Amino acid sequence: MSQIALLFPGQGSQQVGMGRDLYERYAEARSVFDEADHILDFSLSHLCFEGPKDRLDDTINTQPALFTVSLALWRVLSAHGNVPDVSFVAGHSMGEYSALAVAGALSFAGGLRLVRERGRLMKQAGKQNPGGMAAILGLADDLVAEVCEQASAQADGPGVQVANYNCPGQVVISGGKAAVREAGELARRRGARRVVPLDVSIAAHSSLMSPIVETFAEAVRQANVQTPAIPVVANITAQPLQDVDSLRRELVGQLKSSVQWTRSVQEMIARGTTTFVEIGPGNVLRGLLRRIDRSATCISINDGDGIEAFVRGL
Repeated sequence: MSQIALLFPGQGSQQVGMGRDLYERYAEARSVFDEADHILDFSLSHLCFEGPKDRLDDTINTQPALFTVSLALWRVLSAHGNVPDVSFVAGHSMGEYSALAVAGALSFAGGLRLVRERGRLMKQAGKQNPGGMAAILGLADDLVAEVCEQASAQADGPGVQVANYNCPGQVVISGGKAAVREAGELARRRGARRVVPLDVSIAAHSSLMSPIVETFAEAVRQANVQTPAIPVVANITAQPLQDVDSLRRELVGQLKSSVQWTRSVQEMIARGTTTFVEIGPGNVLRGLLRRIDRSATCISINDGDGIEAFVRGL
């Protein structure tokens, strides 16, 4: 029997207009967006539907927006389809919060407040310690890690480290701007096909997030985290987590640690997962899955038509 895992995207998947058709077509989605607007005390729904893009792309808004759209999709899907038993959930970076909410470890309100605070603090860290990120394409994971170590040793300032192991041949690095540039040059010399600087000032999943760790840890301590009903495959360890203490450590540690997405997907496949369902804007994770293991099936559900197609196929 096919085992199913749910995947939830993180920053980079947002787009102006996301969630609009859900709001117009389904009462379940309207209730999610209306609750988000009330909790945040501004119209997050209008920002998702109308933009402007630069404001939606501001991390303090991006994170709650993605969380809300993903949870709206899940609420509609749960209400309109008899979703098969799910073996695992996992989310890429910020998407881990969506996964936790779907697994029952966080309420919608609790998760929304946490991602809003996470986004606020990450923006603050970016202002205190501006950094950079870049995608390294076509170079083995271990070689990317090596060039990061070398560039950090040579850097006059903050170093650089791997932020995301997205899939074989696609790794994102993060850290001080000079170190990121140097690592990119070293990667080219080692045979990287491309080095793509990302349009960000926040060095996510790096030591430049250190100034906000304690403040965010306190927010996580105060959050009402419950035992998940579905195992959550962690970004840091790529292992399923099923207890509250481990989940709290994951959420705090994730700020400075690499997202082990390739290993996470491989772990779920090794444990019997054959079908992945990506729930959220875009289809980034489906693309990554194809590069990790082409034998696995991945379905992206990012709007009402996607929900209806999935329900018809059950």
